Amino acid sequence: MQALLVAGTDTEVGKTMLTASLLAYAQTHLQHLNWGIMKLMQTGLGDCEFYQQLFPSLEVVTPIYLKTPVAPPVAAAIEDQEINLGLVWQALRGLQTTKDVVLIEALGGLGSPVTDELTVADLAGDWRLSVVIVVPIKLGAIAQAVANVALARSAKIQLRGIVLNCTQPLEDEEIAKLAPIGLIESLTHTPVLGIIPFVEKTTDLSQLAQIAANLELERLLPIPVLL
Repeated sequence: MQALLVAGTDTEVGKTMLTASLLAYAQTHLQHLNWGIMKLMQTGLGDCEFYQQLFPSLEVVTPIYLKTPVAPPVAAAIEDQEINLGLVWQALRGLQTTKDVVLIEALGGLGSPVTDELTVADLAGDWRLSVVIVVPIKLGAIAQAVANVALARSAKIQLRGIVLNCTQPLEDEEIAKLAPIGLIESLTHTPVLGIIPFVEKTTDLSQLAQIAANLELERLLPIPVLL
């Protein structure tokens, strides 16, 4: 079984859009594989209903849920709860025994805390997960990409690449100025695997599948892909 952690540089950067696009592509072109989806953990409302609306036959596994929409260790303290990473690991291993591919949506950025001692990057490194980093195209995108790749390397993460995401309508010229691919690849020594265009949150599976098809899926997905 193969797993891919869809991480980001922050919250609301496009992790859900990329994950949903990959699942839509899989339903269209990779039907011979059994796919699973997991949220590393969730605070606040999250996107489970969105996933269930798009993919009613898929269960979104969320081993830890906290109501307060802040960082997990802060939410756990407020709610007098413990964050048991053993539950997260068991849920992942359970999916690994029944699915061919598991997509895991991280929370926040790679530097986001999951406990008082560990970050998302720490878990990804310790659990030997393949990771893709979603970087929003805006002022500061270059610095965010450089910093998160450096964090990934320090945690010895198996980094597959970067995906840039348009969180607002942008012309090609604006994209090139805010997130120049050549410069990002030169500074990070990491491939940029494509750009997600700006779209409103959509339930159009064909549109989502096309977004994924325009990415370098052979390098992104942790499986051989026949395009």
